[in-house]
Amino acid sequence: MATKDIVLDHVSIRFGNYTAVDNAHLVIKGGEFFSFLGPSGCGKTTLLRCISGFNDPTEGRVLIGTQDMKGIGPNKRPTALIFQNLALFPLMSVAENIAFPLEVRGVGRKDRRKRADELLDMIALPGVGDKKVHELSGGQRQRVAIARALAVEPDILLLDEPLSALDLKLRHHMRTELRAIQQRVGLTFIYITHDQGEALTMSDRVAVMNKGVIEQVDHPETIYNRPKTSFVASFVGESNAISGKVATQSGKLVEVETPLGRLKGIAAGGRTYKTGDECYMFIRPEQLVLAENHENAITAQWIKEEFEGNARHMFLEAGDVQLRLSKVNSGQSQETPSGGTVPLGFAAEQAMVLPHGELAGA
Repeated sequence: MATKDIVLDHVSIRFGNYTAVDNAHLVIKGGEFFSFLGPSGCGKTTLLRCISGFNDPTEGRVLIGTQDMKGIGPNKRPTALIFQNLALFPLMSVAENIAFPLEVRGVGRKDRRKRADELLDMIALPGVGDKKVHELSGGQRQRVAIARALAVEPDILLLDEPLSALDLKLRHHMRTELRAIQQRVGLTFIYITHDQGEALTMSDRVAVMNKGVIEQVDHPETIYNRPKTSFVASFVGESNAISGKVATQSGKLVEVETPLGRLKGIAAGGRTYKTGDECYMFIRPEQLVLAENHENAITAQWIKEEFEGNARHMFLEAGDVQLRLSKVNSGQSQETPSGGTVPLGFAAEQAMVLPHGELAGA
C-alpha cells in the first residue's frame, strides 16, 4: 500500500498573542511511526490537531502527499484521530463500536460485521465482537479504539497520549502492541506523548518540542546519546548537568572549568567554542562510576540510595552540584557506600558539552 508523506511547511499556530507552535518545519515519511515528545503545554497536541484539521495554521501549510490541506475539514482528510479518553460507546457491542464509522458511511450490516471481525483478528482479539466495552480490559479497549480508527482505512493514524490512563505494566505491554499493529498495517502513526519511554521504544523518529519549538528531530538512539540542545539533554532520560565555562577546545575535546574542577567532555554536534563560553556538561547517571584516578575525577558526599529492582540509584552532592549514579542490579549482593566521601569518575567521550540554555523542569 502506497503511503503519503506529511509535510509541515513552516507551520506557526497562534491564539491571540500566544504562540502555541512556532515555525515547525519537517517531513514525516509515509509508513513511519513518528512521535512528538515534550512536556505539557509545549504545543504537540495543537500540532496534531492541525494535521487532523481541527486547527488551522496561522502561518505555513500542512501537506499530505502533495496536497495542501487548507480548507479541507477533518472528515475529508485521510487521517483518523484516537483521543486520550478513547470515546468508545458503552451501549454498543465491540463489533458495533468498530463498525460505527462504516455505518455512518452507509455500509451495509453484513459488510460492517465482516470488516469488524477482520479488524478484531488483526488486533489479536478474535471472538469478542459481541461483548460490551465494559467487559474488556484497559489494554483491550485501547486496541478496539485502534480497530475503529482503522475501519475507514485512513492513510495516517493520529494518537493523542492514548496510553496515559493505563497502569505502568499495561502501558509497557501496549507499547509493544501498538508498534506491532503499526508494522502489521503499514500505516503512518503520529503519536503524541510526554512519556519519553513511549517515544524512545516505539518510534522510528522523535521530534522533541519545548514551548512551541521543535528542538530536535532524530532517531531515538540519537536523541538520547547525541542531544543537540541543553533542553533535549535534560528532558530525555536522566542526566547530571554541570554548569561551567569553556577553558580550551582541541578538535571535539573540550575542557570546561566547573565548580567541581576542570573536566573534559566532547563538543556535542561538533560545535566550536570560544574560551569563556558558558556551557553545560552532561553526564548520564549510568556513565558515572565509583572510581579513583579516572580521566574526570570528582569527590562527592553520599546522600542516599534508592533500589528500583532493575537498578540502584545513588544520590550525591559535590559542593552545590547534585549528582546521581545508577548501577544495573546484577542480582548479587553488593557493598555500596552508605555515607561519607565517595570518589567518582567518567570518561571524556561520555560527557556531552552543550551551549548554556534552558533545562527541562528548571
